[in-house]
Amino acid sequence: MREQNLDDLCSIVLEYIMLFTKSENGRRGIAHVRTLNVLAALVWCLGGIILVVKGGKLLAGAASLFPGSLWPWVAAVAGLLLGAVKGKFLFSRSCKNNLSRISGLRHPRIWQFFSPGFFVLLFLMIVAGAILSRLAHASFPALIGVAVLDLAVGAALLASSRVFWQQKAFGKSDS
Repeated sequence: MREQNLDDLCSIVLEYIMLFTKSENGRRGIAHVRTLNVLAALVWCLGGIILVVKGGKLLAGAASLFPGSLWPWVAAVAGLLLGAVKGKFLFSRSCKNNLSRISGLRHPRIWQFFSPGFFVLLFLMIVAGAILSRLAHASFPALIGVAVLDLAVGAALLASSRVFWQQKAFGKSDS
């Protein structure tokens, strides 16, 4: 049953990609700017959701080590507030720069929704996050610290995702 649902989801995603990657001159691999914007927004928001959920689970683990402690709640508020500030002043600029980079591509390709350097950075951040989470296991201060980090980055990604809507990144384009 799950395999069928996964196959259906993959088919829908592939159909969507194929729908928006047909070029007017028939060249293969050319993508619409709108498709790249949608993919960038999807990865950006999905990353934010995943990190907020992960941060919440780490805080739950910390709370189970010391039931009744207020530190997990303090950490949650601190992480979300820090993330909101980072999202407004730092990550929003990254979103705008990426949208500008995408709109400036002469022959956009489906894999260009982020720059190659960003993909490397993304990979390194995922690996570092996984390592930190494993190292923090069963340590109250480490769980709190990693949870604050995850919540801050996740909240920053979600807060800055408003740029995609403000810049009308999903509107029809000429590319």
